[in-house]
Amino acid sequence: MLTRTSSQSLTGQLADRFAERIRNRLLAPGARLPSVRECARQQGVSPHTVVAAYDQLLAQGLVEARRQKGFYVRDAAAVNGTAATSMSFVSQPAAVPVVAADASTLIRGMFHRPSDKPQPGMGVFPPDWLESTFMPAALRRVTGAKSLQEFSLQYGEPAGDGGLRRSLSTKLARINVPAGPDQIVTTVGATHALDIVSRTLLRPGDPVMVEEPGWALEFARLEALGMRILPVPRNADGPDLEVMARYCNAGEGHRPKLFVSVSVLHNPTGYSLSPGSAHRVLQLANQHDFHIVEDDTYSHLAPEHATRLSSLDGLQRTVYVSGFAKILAPNWRIGFLAASPDMVGRFLETKLITTLTTPSLFERALAWCIDQGQLRRHAERIRLRLDGARGRTVKLALGAGCTLAAEPAGLFGWVDTGVDTDALTQRMLDEGYLIAPGSLFHARRPPTTLMRINFATGQDAAFWKVFARVRDQL
Repeated sequence: MLTRTSSQSLTGQLADRFAERIRNRLLAPGARLPSVRECARQQGVSPHTVVAAYDQLLAQGLVEARRQKGFYVRDAAAVNGTAATSMSFVSQPAAVPVVAADASTLIRGMFHRPSDKPQPGMGVFPPDWLESTFMPAALRRVTGAKSLQEFSLQYGEPAGDGGLRRSLSTKLARINVPAGPDQIVTTVGATHALDIVSRTLLRPGDPVMVEEPGWALEFARLEALGMRILPVPRNADGPDLEVMARYCNAGEGHRPKLFVSVSVLHNPTGYSLSPGSAHRVLQLANQHDFHIVEDDTYSHLAPEHATRLSSLDGLQRTVYVSGFAKILAPNWRIGFLAASPDMVGRFLETKLITTLTTPSLFERALAWCIDQGQLRRHAERIRLRLDGARGRTVKLALGAGCTLAAEPAGLFGWVDTGVDTDALTQRMLDEGYLIAPGSLFHARRPPTTLMRINFATGQDAAFWKVFARVRDQL
């Protein structure tokens, strides 16, 4: 909170607080600052202090004053004349423009934590959950003097370490995804794999169907490449097939070229695809000639028998993507894609153009972790721990007056707070907590009362007490 004992004035403290949030995209372009009276009440200062702080933000070019409406975060791109133009689409629902900066809120939060408190808005496991003895052992095995020189002084295999690709092929066979080592390309994390697929299969202006709510970064990434975002509502059993059919039946040049889907333990709802829905999605893809990229980032938390499009399709129209940052080592940045033999060569070309190759040291260490069963046992321990955390978090959320918008599953919960979560986010930041408002998971950030909760970091009773107090004030 603001303090009168600080060497900095209350006005300066308040201005710096808002400036930091604006620069870190915790306040998105176009967001309205609290009214002078409301901000004064929230911060326990005089209206004069708030006016002076807002004046400082105006002078820095971070906000703009709108007559009789208040103060709004300034869109730097629009000021410079480089704002993205609105995109049109001939049939309804319309393609939606996306503000890329909005998606960086949670990403930046990973690097600019508001406090040392547990952060229920984060998208990762706490570091202590991922600690192990086998990872250092794996690195020691591959960093002997001879190996270290071999791996460090020359580029690795373009498609990725051969040993890792063989291990991944065996691992995919257990979930019935048929991919030989030569059908796999390693990447710098799963996000890099998604980017390779997009850059290979799409051209600027191409329509792309993306599940909504969905991963904020995926909306922004595709928009940055110049694609038309076609939101597809995600239901409990899968995507809304009627909406997909309407997109597919649009006129020539407006039909989707790609569908991006999280079949298992969908982010943020936790939904998993049903077999019936999966078959109908694949029928649409074959009938209307579009590809599907299946993001299976949370595969380590799901049962092997869960329905996956890539398993049913045999990698004919599907491209399978996954990674190990969530479950094992975020900084190793190892992901991969698996595709049909006639497609994998194109993806490899894109990888060569964008990154040349990927680090063999970490890939060889990961292969050892997989082959020795260490990764499997580690994932089992994480799943058991997460089951307990999920139960405690759900109990705390219900006790704080929330309701569940989706059946709890996986790492994330989709929770209805009963208040506007964009406003709630700013008030919780004042208390040192970063939450994930539901608007971040939609292409056009509509006001919503929903938020995403990380079950692993959401089991802190102190958070829910603060949450209930702030929510009641709103």
